[in-house]
Amino acid sequence: MKKTLVASALAAVIFVPSASAIEIYKDNENAVGIGGWIDAKVITTQGETDVSNGSTRINFNFTRQLTHDWKAFSKLEWAVNMVGNTSVSYKDSSTDSSGLTSSSSEFLTNRLGYVGLSNDTYGSVAIGKQWGVWYDVVYNTNLLGWDGNTSGTYSYNAADGSVNGTGRADKAVQYRNAFGDFSFAVQAQLKQNSYETNTGTTDNSSLFVTSQSVQQLDYYNTYGISMTYQLTDNIVLTAGGNQGEFDAWTGSTSVTTDWTKNNYTDSIYGAGATYGNWNGEGFYAAANINQQRYHDTDPAGRLIPEAVGLESLFSYKFENGLRPLVAYNVLKADSSYGDDYSGDTFKREFLVVGLHYVWTPKTVVYIEARKDLSDSSSSTASTQTLMNNDESDAVAIGVRYYL
Repeated sequence: MKKTLVASALAAVIFVPSASAIEIYKDNENAVGIGGWIDAKVITTQGETDVSNGSTRINFNFTRQLTHDWKAFSKLEWAVNMVGNTSVSYKDSSTDSSGLTSSSSEFLTNRLGYVGLSNDTYGSVAIGKQWGVWYDVVYNTNLLGWDGNTSGTYSYNAADGSVNGTGRADKAVQYRNAFGDFSFAVQAQLKQNSYETNTGTTDNSSLFVTSQSVQQLDYYNTYGISMTYQLTDNIVLTAGGNQGEFDAWTGSTSVTTDWTKNNYTDSIYGAGATYGNWNGEGFYAAANINQQRYHDTDPAGRLIPEAVGLESLFSYKFENGLRPLVAYNVLKADSSYGDDYSGDTFKREFLVVGLHYVWTPKTVVYIEARKDLSDSSSSTASTQTLMNNDESDAVAIGVRYYL
């Protein structure tokens, strides 16, 4: 059992449910699999009911047997916009083309893409866009539609965590290995990117730090480490961290010569524990906690100087396929947040209760309800409006179809 766990980690597919992969080709040297899921839901929130895409994705997995017990592996994954997102605009008669026009968002967008080499003794090395090693620490609660945004995974207010390498990291190099019940991973994200952060088009298009509007963000290499210990057949312990540096240029939009460069360290460290098997019958419990600095933003686009985050998930799967569950998540900024932002406070907090019907291992029908318990305040009315829209009460009913 432990060897199976190690092999899964080295293949970098530990986070994909086993039911979501189909082998479509195999010979003495090569194997190709297709995986992912299709998920659509009807969601009611903020007084509106809409059809929403539930992180639908499709992926192709490739492995090739090499000499001396080495293997090559690769994975390509795309997000699929299966419900459509068409926008309508009007052009006035002063242009060559007038009247109503419509446009649709992209059907496919990149989620993952990496290639690597693995050996049962020497471990594995992978290069490309892949789940960051921080996700090893906190993946155990990221199993619902409303998780991951207090664990530090999807930083910068629910993006994919690619900028600082804690979610689906861009341009990452990873090494993984295991010794008995202990496995570890190290990561270097080799990138030097500049981002224009103040477009001035909407109230929340700007990024702020210490009450100053950030005009440009220069992000440098990030580094991460994770450790996993299989304490018993049912208990897994995790720990790790991720750190990088960035420069925030603040000042007037129109006077670039007066910009001031301030250097900050983006860091997150934490630990997690898991009991049971999410896909198996019986009790499942998981929790993780983190301490972060300048790692995430609030709904108003302001960097949070320091915060503590917690995610937890508890469920019980019966023999008939019913799986009731409850989850509690919170991300709370410390007093330095108020010092930087005129006494404002920030706490993202919500409770989720739900019921899944695992009809077959590859088909799940679910209902989940989220109760917003957040408590954030601002002396500025526009900022307070953005804070209030962070985590609203919501109910979602959907179907997930694993490939």
